[in-house]
Amino acid sequence: MKNKFIDQAVTGIQGLSPYQPGKPIETLERELGIQNSLKLASNENPLGASPSVLKALQGDLEPAFYPDGNGFILKQALAKKLGVASAQITLGNGSNDILDMIARVFLCQGRAAIFSQYAFAVYPIATQAVGATSQIAPALPVNHPKRAYGHDLEAMLSLITDSTRVIFIANPNNPTGTWLDQTALRAFMDQVPQRIITVIDEAYFEYVDEADYPDTLQWLDHYPNLIVTRTFSKIYGLASLRIGYAICHEDIADLLNRVRQPFNVNTPALIAATAALDDEQHIKQCADLNRQGLDFWKHHCRQRQLNFIPSVGNFISIDMAQEASPVYHALLRQGVIVRPIANYGLHQHLRITIGTPEQNQRCLTALDYVLAASETGL
Repeated sequence: MKNKFIDQAVTGIQGLSPYQPGKPIETLERELGIQNSLKLASNENPLGASPSVLKALQGDLEPAFYPDGNGFILKQALAKKLGVASAQITLGNGSNDILDMIARVFLCQGRAAIFSQYAFAVYPIATQAVGATSQIAPALPVNHPKRAYGHDLEAMLSLITDSTRVIFIANPNNPTGTWLDQTALRAFMDQVPQRIITVIDEAYFEYVDEADYPDTLQWLDHYPNLIVTRTFSKIYGLASLRIGYAICHEDIADLLNRVRQPFNVNTPALIAATAALDDEQHIKQCADLNRQGLDFWKHHCRQRQLNFIPSVGNFISIDMAQEASPVYHALLRQGVIVRPIANYGLHQHLRITIGTPEQNQRCLTALDYVLAASETGL
């Protein structure tokens, strides 16, 4: 049925499809009448927030007062930890909020943004919502020796036109888990005109354990057009509190803060993020667990001759060798929620968040059952 108000909406919104999150456990159990479900769909941290965060949140909170709209204490802590000035930091209601700010500041009708074929779904949403044009670069082929399905930087450079104002790059990328090394990404940045804002989205930064993975914060003095975005939703385990941040040139941060909603980050999120920054032991524990989980899935995929996209994030996308939607729905009936990624054009793949060893094994057992059953029809 046609929306009766669709003609009153601006053009970009009329054709926009909303972001589709992973199915909540509560929804699945309500729909199917089951219990003890497992969700490995939204790249959440299976270990949750650190004990220091939980302790900090037990302090006195007064709901009647607005949060610190500038996030002074957290920005000071971030500035000290990252070696930047607090004026370079913009806080967001998750890093998605930052991406939306960037689009509202630098994009509009007649302007364009470049991103890769399998890039994070928020890039086209943010671009289209403000009436700008998406310039989508084909990803590298499946048989590429190092970066199958990954960003083709030459293809992205070839799309630059006079209307290009923003380039979005997720490193590592979601949903593929592919990554760009320091040499390739730096060579790319050297060729991007400084009038174009280049966003390096590092939501999974803390999970990566590759020798040549770049810390692009070190490049900010050299590239004034660079924005680095990170989040507390992933390895810090604060997804429900919605807090992320951007680091960039102070003049860009000033523009972002002009469109930032007042009090966009709530008080519990500010307290939790500040406490989370100092718990290095928890971060190491989460990264180690994730590395073991990635090895588990890679080993068992090879054992079962299931192709997968090599990932350095906290998830892995596996080719089901068939349309993935029936497999996804069959897993739901087993009480296991993963993520179909047909909306990215990967119709045969399911993205699975890395869980604890017990969660990974439960998901694998359910997947084995479903794939065996699919031979006789799901």
